[in-house]
Amino acid sequence: MSKRHWPFVLGGLLVALLLAGVVSNYASSHPDGLDSSLLKGCTVNADDEITGGTCPAQQAKDHELADSPLADYGVRGIGNDFLSTGLSGVLGVLLTFALGGGLFWLARRRGPATPAAPDTITASADPADDAATPSTGTR
Repeated sequence: MSKRHWPFVLGGLLVALLLAGVVSNYASSHPDGLDSSLLKGCTVNADDEITGGTCPAQQAKDHELADSPLADYGVRGIGNDFLSTGLSGVLGVLLTFALGGGLFWLARRRGPATPAAPDTITASADPADDAATPSTGTR
């Protein structure tokens, strides 16, 4: 990557870190469309716990990674919700940036191909010899 691209990449990373670390705390806490459609037919309390009725959400189970360090948009062990959510977002951005950067680093072009040595060139010096000839071998 040329030196003139680094300010753009670092600027994008800074914006992503700012959005994930600060702005993510102001996202809506109301259920999205999938969650609200799964709750149709049930009554819920203020903590979004099902208190009655029947709905598909009653068959929901915890995810296998529900007890992982970054589950539920927070960092386990941090009591401050604002800090926990912001830190979770920042860690997610850094992990994604590192993984993506590593993949791009592996896939990048390694530079121009080196030309073949003069003694291995197979093309003839006569341009007429390089022209396509009919399959009969006559010109």
